[in-house]
Amino acid sequence: MATRVLQSLGNGLNRAKNGVRPKQQVALTLRSLSASSKLNREDSWFKSLFVRKVDPRKDAHSHLLAKKEDNNLYKIQFHNVKPECLDDYNKLCEDVLPNIHADPEYPCELVGTWNTWYGEQDQAVHLWRYRGGYPALTEVMNKLRKNKEFMEYRDKRGKMLLSRRNQLLLEFSFWNEPVPRPGPNIYELRSYQLRPGTMIEWGNYWARAIELRQQNNEAVGGFFSQIGSLYMVHHLWAYKDLQSREETRNAAWQHDGWDEVVYYTVPLIQHMESRIMIPMKTSPLK
Repeated sequence: MATRVLQSLGNGLNRAKNGVRPKQQVALTLRSLSASSKLNREDSWFKSLFVRKVDPRKDAHSHLLAKKEDNNLYKIQFHNVKPECLDDYNKLCEDVLPNIHADPEYPCELVGTWNTWYGEQDQAVHLWRYRGGYPALTEVMNKLRKNKEFMEYRDKRGKMLLSRRNQLLLEFSFWNEPVPRPGPNIYELRSYQLRPGTMIEWGNYWARAIELRQQNNEAVGGFFSQIGSLYMVHHLWAYKDLQSREETRNAAWQHDGWDEVVYYTVPLIQHMESRIMIPMKTSPLK
C-alpha cells in the first residue's frame, strides 16, 4: 500500500515537470492519497475476516466446568499387569483396597475397580475419590506411607506390573456423581484427548447432550484431567451387556440435537479410545 502511494506521488511530480499546473498537481495527489486510504481500509477489513477473535476468559476452565458445591478430586490409575500375574494381582487388590476404602481415617473412597475386557489387555483400572480435594489427597498419601499393609501391597504389586500411570481429575458439573450400583454390569470408559483450548466448548455441548443419555441410567460419571495427560476427558458408562450398549447408543440418534452434538464435538478431538471393563469382585460399581 505504501508503494502505491509513493508511485502516485512520483507520477504527480512527473506530470508537474511536463507542464501540469500546480493546482492540478495538488488535486491529483490528493485523489491518489484518498484512493489509497480507501483501499487500505478495504484491505484491513478483508483481512479481519480471517483473523480469529480471542474470547478473553476471566477464570480457569477447571473453575467454570467443575462442581462448586463440593470439593472432590479424583484419581484414575491404569496398571498394565504381566499376563501370568493377573489373577494374583486381582486377589492382592481385593485383599487391600477395600480396607482403605472402609477406613474412616482416610478421606478417600474407591469408586470402582475393573479389569479391561476389550481394549488394552491385561490392564486394571482404579478410580478413587478424595473428598476435600488436594489436601485430602496429601493426607491420604502421607498416612499410606506409614501403613504397613499398604507398603507390603506396593512391594508385591511392583513385581507384577509392566507399567503404570495415573491422572488427577475433576468431575464435570453437569454429570452425575458416581455412586455404587448393583450389577452385573459392564462399563465403558471412553477417553478423549482434546485439542488445547477446546475444553470450554466441549463442556458447553455436553452440558446439553448428557440430558439425551440418561434414559437407561447409563451415565456414571464425566471427568477432565488436571494433572497427567492434559485436555483429557473421560466418560464412564454402564450397560447390562454389549447388546444393550449397542441399542442404547443407537437410540441416542433418535433424539433431536444428538447429531448436532456429534457434528460439533468431533473436530475438537485429537485422539479417542474406548475400553470395555469388567468390575472386580470388590468394586462398589458392580
